Amino acid sequence: MKKIKVGLGTCGISAGGELVFNRFKDELLKQNIDAELSETGCNGMCYEEALVEIEDDHKSYLYSKVTVDRVGKIINEHILNNNPVNDWIIKSENISKEADFLKNQTRIVLRNCGEINPTSIEEYIAKNGYDAIQQVLNKSTREEVIENIIKSGLRGRGGGGFSTGMKWKFAYNSNSEKKYVICNADEGDPGAFMDRSVLEGDPHSVLEGMMIAAYAIGASEGYIYARAEYPLAIKRLKIALGQCYKKGFLGKNIFGSRFSLDIKIKEGAGAFVCGEETALMASIEGKRGVPRLRPPFPAVSGLWGKPTNINNVETFANVPWIILNGWEKYAALGTEKSKGTKVFALAGKIKKEQKFLRLPVKLKRAAWLKFRWE
Repeated sequence: MKKIKVGLGTCGISAGGELVFNRFKDELLKQNIDAELSETGCNGMCYEEALVEIEDDHKSYLYSKVTVDRVGKIINEHILNNNPVNDWIIKSENISKEADFLKNQTRIVLRNCGEINPTSIEEYIAKNGYDAIQQVLNKSTREEVIENIIKSGLRGRGGGGFSTGMKWKFAYNSNSEKKYVICNADEGDPGAFMDRSVLEGDPHSVLEGMMIAAYAIGASEGYIYARAEYPLAIKRLKIALGQCYKKGFLGKNIFGSRFSLDIKIKEGAGAFVCGEETALMASIEGKRGVPRLRPPFPAVSGLWGKPTNINNVETFANVPWIILNGWEKYAALGTEKSKGTKVFALAGKIKKEQKFLRLPVKLKRAAWLKFRWE
């Protein structure tokens, strides 16, 4: 059975993706066509939206700039008669108009974005989702998890670039019966949509990363501080949280272990300063979002005066991949001091606007800008 995937990230919706999705839905029902229709997040090629991918017999065909008027032809020729409309395809087994866009990318954080339905926990599980948290709960001590993250070289992707593993270690070493883990999803820089893309396209990867961090430092409660200006990201996060609680992946005795964790969403009120971690914590506490002097650092005295670990969306999304694939593979990417890969969002006066790229850290900025857009 053919599967039709329509890109419904914010960029896809703004390009008419919802209308395209609904037209496919109506036509499939009206013609009684046996095909699966699903939504996905953004795959990075925002300039080609609305994007529609058709999977059939282990082959994939990616259509770009799909409009409501094109749906009928795609159904009649491709879905019903196995005759792809090549003029509208940008990527398939025999066509690759976006080879330059894809060939230098190593997708870790964006591994599932544009691939799975972000509102389906089953599709995330089918991609080895929640295997990493089960692995650490069954086979690793907290110290071993932290050491693996340290050795991976993962650094905070929120701007500070501090060692993620060392940050976890400080929180782990702080003596307290109560600890917190916080995901900073208050992406406030103009033109920066990296975190939004991940939350809209693969929210479960962020939740799983938070689970692993919470286990490592001994936290029993977590918060996602999300921008109110990201309604779709928040909607999909809420769906993902609900699915986790329903399956018992959050709450008491996760996966039959002695580890328990609750995660809540806190919506920001739009203050740019609340992207700073101490102002963010003040906002969660119901206070005015004002930064405070450090020390003490959050790992020692954070949310409500308790040890707290704060990482951003992209940082947490790296963690399950590192656990499943080994810290050595992650550390093999990048440079001596900057391991792994980095997500970039680009907009403005460029040939291909609002891309999401996942590039090795070692690529020089000027080099990849010239390679892509000159």
